[in-house]
Amino acid sequence: MHEPVKLAVVGAGLIGQRHIAAIAQAASVELVGVVEPNGVSGISVPCFVSLTELFDAASVDGVILSTPTPLHVSGAMDCVKRGVPVLIEKPLATSSTEAAVLTKTAQTASVPILVGHHRRHNPLIQQAAAMIKNGAIGDVRAAQATCWFYKPDDYFDVAPWRKQSGAGPISVNLVHDVDLMRLFCGEVVTVQAQLAPSVRGYENEDLAAAVLRFESGAISTITVSDSVVSPWSWELTSQENPSYPCTGQSCYQIGGSNGSLSLPDMRIWQHQDAKSWWSPMLATNTPREQSDPLVNQITHFCEVIRGTVEPLVSAQEGLRTLQVVEAIQLAATTQTLIQMAAFTEEVNAAAE
Repeated sequence: MHEPVKLAVVGAGLIGQRHIAAIAQAASVELVGVVEPNGVSGISVPCFVSLTELFDAASVDGVILSTPTPLHVSGAMDCVKRGVPVLIEKPLATSSTEAAVLTKTAQTASVPILVGHHRRHNPLIQQAAAMIKNGAIGDVRAAQATCWFYKPDDYFDVAPWRKQSGAGPISVNLVHDVDLMRLFCGEVVTVQAQLAPSVRGYENEDLAAAVLRFESGAISTITVSDSVVSPWSWELTSQENPSYPCTGQSCYQIGGSNGSLSLPDMRIWQHQDAKSWWSPMLATNTPREQSDPLVNQITHFCEVIRGTVEPLVSAQEGLRTLQVVEAIQLAATTQTLIQMAAFTEEVNAAAE
């Protein structure tokens, strides 16, 4: 039996509380402290006002950063300087340049950084990715991701930073969907996009759409809004988080040369006879496993800390997804086609 891995959570907001709950469900892991300047009720471990106070008072094997995005890099740098592996909530940073600097610093120091794209730890997503890779629908030609929901006003009122520029649904929510489109379709080569300003008068957008072209030639359309009443988003369809009522719908469609796959219902559509719109179609439901991806992510983080596996979503992976998200924002504001190779080169040069 392994000694329990000692973890600390920094930031006890919505996602921080879920990480705390996930640690309680994971095996061979122990929560040894929480960093939250305003204090936290209902926990049985010490609460600290800063990372420095945590490190000075407790022995920590790994840190989960679930602070607001502008605090990710500074918190992660503190962990890297002390040689402590860190799991950072998505997005990795407020900018690709900051994320590239952090990634390079961590690589030089040989300190693992994981990025909290927890959907990759969902067995359903892992099964879908394997099916696509193994040719279940042929060559992927197109993909559609829909991320529409309505966030209530008090979601923004309790955390005013969510109303600010850079904290809109492109970076906060669409980053998950972009990450999965990369997983399913490969690397992005060009980006086009549109956005609309917040109808509630906030600094950020509340609606955006993008067209992504991949190295394979596949094209993905992807849309997001946190001010649309809709049943089509991962939160409302996947049953990952019991806080969200399940609508029984799907929000992803992956189209291939031999069939199409919808998610999260894991339904494959194919023609019964010859491939033709005159030929009847048959829908096949694929059996799927279910488990909490946040608990799976904690277990994986512990294995990375023990040195038995490499990060599933490394800082480099998180950086690539963030670069696409940033390219979407740039394409929308400048109304230009963004070439990812040139964009990435500029980011890397700025990070030197």
